Amino acid sequence: MISYTVYKIIHYGGIFTAVAALGAFLTLSAAGGTPLVREPWSKRLVAAHGAGLFLVLLGGFGMLARLEVTQGLTLPGWVWAKLAIWVILGALVTLAKRRPEGAGWMLLALPALAVLAGAVALTKPF
Repeated sequence: MISYTVYKIIHYGGIFTAVAALGAFLTLSAAGGTPLVREPWSKRLVAAHGAGLFLVLLGGFGMLARLEVTQGLTLPGWVWAKLAIWVILGALVTLAKRRPEGAGWMLLALPALAVLAGAVALTKPF
């Protein structure tokens, strides 16, 4: 059985990986270099971002299981809010590919969304 602490480490590792990869991808996109489809680092950063998001989910739901927060299929509101934030962070890659001119504001939104997710987890307001 995996402990709460191990799930927390997995969760944090996923957060750091996803945010770092997304930040690098958005910076590359905002720089306006070669087209992102042909950029050699583009695919690696997208893969790292996806792997990070997977680890965020794995660690997060593992911690929820250890805390026994869920009752059947019902999740607290703060969990749904965090899931919504992470879906937005996951969608930023696709949005940056389609609209690279908006990568600058996405790069500013990235830390704000990450801090918001942390604040929701810490305070559990609903």
